[in-house]
Amino acid sequence: MRSLVLIGHGSHLNGESAGAVYRYAELLRERGLYDEVVEGYWKEEPSLRQVLKTTRSTDVTVIPMFISEGYFTETVIPRELGLGHQGPVPPEGIARVLGGRTVRYTLPYGVHPSMNEVILARAREVLPDLSAADTALIVLGHGTTRNENSNRVIYRNAELLRNSGQFAEVHALFLDEDPKVGTWPEVVQAPRVVVVPFFASEGWHTLETIPEDMGLTGTVTCFPENPHGPQTVYYAKPVGTHPAVADVVLHLAEEARGAQGRGGDEDRAHAETWNAFLNLAREGMRLGEALITPHAGMFELRHALDEGRPADDLTTVVTPEGLRDLTRRDEGGHHRPVHTFRNLPRGWRAVLSEADLPRGVHNLYPTVVEEGYAHHRHTLRPTPWPTTARRQTGIYAKVQRATPEQVEAVARDVCSGCLKTRLWAGEKLGRTFFAGVPGAIPCPEACTYFIAEVREEVSGKRGQAAQGHED
Repeated sequence: MRSLVLIGHGSHLNGESAGAVYRYAELLRERGLYDEVVEGYWKEEPSLRQVLKTTRSTDVTVIPMFISEGYFTETVIPRELGLGHQGPVPPEGIARVLGGRTVRYTLPYGVHPSMNEVILARAREVLPDLSAADTALIVLGHGTTRNENSNRVIYRNAELLRNSGQFAEVHALFLDEDPKVGTWPEVVQAPRVVVVPFFASEGWHTLETIPEDMGLTGTVTCFPENPHGPQTVYYAKPVGTHPAVADVVLHLAEEARGAQGRGGDEDRAHAETWNAFLNLAREGMRLGEALITPHAGMFELRHALDEGRPADDLTTVVTPEGLRDLTRRDEGGHHRPVHTFRNLPRGWRAVLSEADLPRGVHNLYPTVVEEGYAHHRHTLRPTPWPTTARRQTGIYAKVQRATPEQVEAVARDVCSGCLKTRLWAGEKLGRTFFAGVPGAIPCPEACTYFIAEVREEVSGKRGQAAQGHED
C-alpha cells in the first residue's frame, strides 16, 4: 500500500492558487499507481502540519509542487512536516520514520531534468513554427534574495535550451532579481520572442505582474519600435500547469530514496478512525454545518439548514471533487481557506458511495475526522500558541513578538467564526461529534490563517486590503 502526497503553496486570498495541485492529484488518481493521492498546503487545508494524519498507508512519498529549490522546499515544508531536516535536499531525497510511517521527501518537481521538455512544449504551443533563425526564448523565473538556490533551475534550463540550438538566443530573466524581466527590450535581439513563465500555477504574477512589466496586451503583442527593431512577443502558459508535469511527479516518486523496497501497510490508527466514522454515518449524523444521511447504500451530504428541501431545488454532485468545488467558496463567492468557518454555502447536495465518502468528508472538512477521533480517544496533543509562534521563520517570525492581548484580539475576529474549539489556547472540549455533538470539533494548533492575521496585527496592518503575493 502506498500514499502519494502533493504539497502546494495555496492561498488565503485566491481560491485558484491550489487549482494546479488539485488537477495533478486527480490525474494521478486516475492512473491508479498509488492507493491514494492527497494534497497538503502551506496556506490552505489540510495544512502541512496536518496532512500526514490523513494518509492511509505507512508508506508515504511527499512531492513539493514547487518550481525550484528555495525557502519553502528547504525550510518551511520540512519543518512543518516534522522531518528534522533543514537546507538543501539531496538528489535522491530524504527518508524518515514518523509515527510508524516511512516518509520520503523529494526535490521539487521543477528541478527534474525532464522539465526542459515541458518548457519546449509550452513554447511550441504558443508559437508552433519557432525557429533558430529568428526566435528568442525567455525562461522567466520569480527569483528571490531569500535563497540563492532558487534561480539555479532557471539558469540550468536556459543553458540546456541554448545548447540545443533550437532558438536564436535564450535568456534567463526574473521578476525579483537581476536580470529583471523589464530589461528584455534591451537584452533580446530576435524579431520573435517566446516567453515561458517557469511558475507552478496560473496566478497573480502570470496574469498581472509579468504582462505589466513586459508591456504585454495578450498572448501575442507587437512592439514596432524596440531598440533592436520591431519585435513580437508570444506569451506562453506557465510550465507548472502542463499535463506532462504529472509524469515528472511520478518520475520523482519512483526515484525517491528507498523507493525500490516500497510498499507499506494500512495505518491501523487511520483505519480505526474511519471505521468509527462510517459506523456513525450509516446511522445518519450531523458534522459541523453538514448533514450526512444514508440512503440505499449511498450517502447524501447537504447543509443542515437545507434539511427537508427537495433535491430538485439543490445542485447535485456525485464525486468528492464536485463536493470540494461547491464548498470552496461561500455564498458571496469568496474563497474559504478555513473549511470550518461558519460560512458553508447552502443549496447543494452530494450523493456519494461508501468508498467515496471518506474523501468527500475530507474535502468538506479536512482532518476534522482524524483530529476529532483522536480527541475522542484522549490521544490528541494540542500545541500551545507560544510553541507555534517560536517555530515561525522568515516574515512570520515577528508573531513571536505578539502580546497575549494581540493574540486574543485576533482570536475574537477569526476564531469566533470557526466551528472549532481552541485547545491550543487552553479551551476545554469535553465531547466531540463522535459523541453526538455536531459542532464539537477540536483545534489542536493555531492555523496558518490565524498566524497570518497575528502577523498583520503585530505589523499594524490588520484590516487593510490585502494585495500582491502571499509568502
